Amino acid sequence: MVQSIEKALGWTGPSGLGVEFARGSIADLGLCSGLLTPHRLLDVVMRRSLAPPQFRCFEHGTELHPDAYLTRQVTRRGQTLPVVNMDQLGRLLRSGCTLVLDALDAFDSTMEIACRALQWWSREVVQVNTYLTTGDAAGFSLHWDDHDVVIVQLAGEKSWEVRGASRPAPMYRDAEPNTAPSEDIVWSGTMRAGDVMHIPRGYWHQATRADRGEGYSLHLTFGFVKRTGVDWLTWVADRSREREPFRHDLDRWNGPGALVDQQQRLVTEVSHLLADYPIADYLAVREQERHPPRHVATRGVFGPPTAVVCVADFPPHVEHRGETIEVYAAGKKITFARRAEPALAPLLSGHPVDLAEVTKATGVDAATVAGPLLKEGVCAELTEALSSGCTGLVPIGTYSNTP
Repeated sequence: MVQSIEKALGWTGPSGLGVEFARGSIADLGLCSGLLTPHRLLDVVMRRSLAPPQFRCFEHGTELHPDAYLTRQVTRRGQTLPVVNMDQLGRLLRSGCTLVLDALDAFDSTMEIACRALQWWSREVVQVNTYLTTGDAAGFSLHWDDHDVVIVQLAGEKSWEVRGASRPAPMYRDAEPNTAPSEDIVWSGTMRAGDVMHIPRGYWHQATRADRGEGYSLHLTFGFVKRTGVDWLTWVADRSREREPFRHDLDRWNGPGALVDQQQRLVTEVSHLLADYPIADYLAVREQERHPPRHVATRGVFGPPTAVVCVADFPPHVEHRGETIEVYAAGKKITFARRAEPALAPLLSGHPVDLAEVTKATGVDAATVAGPLLKEGVCAELTEALSSGCTGLVPIGTYSNTP
């Protein structure tokens, strides 16, 4: 999947993210249907308790009140859950509307695997939002996002207009608002099944089917939340608590001279702090300390696991220290004997691995090596859902540093 996106955009890695607009097409349309179909999306919607803002419905470009498509389901024990009224939703789809489901990766194993693959590739946090538009429904008005996006058109057609940025590197929390759209139209046209588009942060854009009539459109928007200088400075500021001068009260009552002296001392300490916590360290720590995602952990209640997959949000960091190997991932440090290295490589590859096959190929008891990785949430048991999610997206039996 990642290779298909790279090829479509003419990239050889993630360095193009956020740089400039790019557009292309995926040759294998089977990948699109493998990622998601309208029926699979509606099945997810039907089987979950959903509510705004995660799930929204728009008609004629206006967000509908939740009562137009949600109902309350009362369980036998009196618990009330918001669920989608599928009959009413069907009528809205027939008349023309847009469904938006944010963070589908939290509900769907294929989307989970897709986002993890893109995270390992880009080394940034990735979320996928889903948009299903039917008939001649209008989309959102001209707007910009505070993160880079890669859009994959899975089915149908949709008209787009993309404009340049009107403020360099705008942010969600910014020094001033960014409300005046750019007049520079970068691209306008139709996205069809298999088309891929990269829109950098701050670029204005809008999409619609108002000119289409019958038919529908289904696309995924992968959002890449890249780190900024503000994030680094925030992290460094948190580290200041480790140093005594920053923990003292500001001396406001002993005259302006005392306050000036304190400021000079703190300025000096700030320069030391910035030098001691460089950007490279921040990026590395951010990956290594990110807590593991939710995953099935049976702890062997139903028998020992036979296959596992690494579920860390980012590629584990591995350091060799003499006769030991240290693995940093999911907020943990796990130490192994050097002899475990042949089995560690496939276990940390991001690809599904059969423990018996790894043991046979390496001569190392893979189940023993996998034990602490499973316990600390770096790896997870390969459930049917995870295995299904990997199908067609992640190679089986190849061991590399990207899933």
